[in-house]
Amino acid sequence: MSRKLRTGFTTGTCAAAAAKAASMILAGALAPEKVEVRLPDGQTVKLPVAESGREGETAWASVRKDAGDDPDVTDGLIVKAAVSWMAGDDVSLKAGEGVGVVTKPGLSVPPGEPAINPVPQEMIREAVREVTRLGALVTVSIPNGEELAKKTFNPRLGVLGGLSILGTSGLVRPFSAPALRDALKCALSVANACAIDAPVLVPGRIGERAARRHFRLAPEQVVEVSNEWGFMLDEAAQYDFRSLLALGHPGKLAKLATGDWDTHSSRSRSAAPMVRQLAEELIGRSVDTAPTVEGLFTSLPPVESRRVGNELAGLVAGAVFERVGRRFPTPVVLVNMKGEVLGANGDLNPWRIESP
Repeated sequence: MSRKLRTGFTTGTCAAAAAKAASMILAGALAPEKVEVRLPDGQTVKLPVAESGREGETAWASVRKDAGDDPDVTDGLIVKAAVSWMAGDDVSLKAGEGVGVVTKPGLSVPPGEPAINPVPQEMIREAVREVTRLGALVTVSIPNGEELAKKTFNPRLGVLGGLSILGTSGLVRPFSAPALRDALKCALSVANACAIDAPVLVPGRIGERAARRHFRLAPEQVVEVSNEWGFMLDEAAQYDFRSLLALGHPGKLAKLATGDWDTHSSRSRSAAPMVRQLAEELIGRSVDTAPTVEGLFTSLPPVESRRVGNELAGLVAGAVFERVGRRFPTPVVLVNMKGEVLGANGDLNPWRIESP
């Protein structure tokens, strides 16, 4: 019998708890061991304070994030809030060490502002207001956050200098698919907000490197899809793009032609049998029985490999075109693990290809 997975707390909840603890110290209270904060749904939770202190006119406190049983890159990190008084009665937020700053439009926070999402902003302000009505400046920081951010979508979303303070419910519920989809949607939104009218969708880093190798692309133009092709194509269909290029390894993209829109290996069929059958029909003979699509293409002479690649790209392009409701052209480029082009279909002029 499987055990129930444990819920954790978002960085937004941790920042609110740290801000409340620091506000209490600044207001003259003893350093608390735990603080109670209110979540967006009205329930309250208590979080332990890891460390706290006061330096002159600034008090600070830190909370260690517990992500529960979710495989979160931020699990165990320290979220710190430093609070000082300021004129007026506002609660202003500032990005400290390891918290990113938004540099591109299309996100829920405008460019130039700390990467603290709207719900965490309200949680932090409410937490401070439970202690004082005076004006306060809250600086949120995450030690080592800039390094950790390299493992997230932040750099490609235009969030520079560190992590984002996230959360919509205040809780981290095990299973990260919704969080992944939210991040993927943000990348598409950023591309649109940056006036990109011909995005390039890729499965991951291999696809991105290949796309930038063969095309001249804006930083926001390449959108990582992971395995969520169906979801992301449905999202893309909501925009008025001029064209959309799908680029990646045929071991992934061939699955789209067979109706597998979630290309994760545990949730989709291997593309190798379909690609092998296509190759044999095209060249009129049996082909290598390599278990992978990469191996199959490697076994073919260059002329046959390109013929199969082009035909397969056409099948994928047709499937993608139908998925987006025929709203805009959807050319396809297939690449091997080295990033070399195996085949292509459709008009590639919007991306100004540099090499065949």
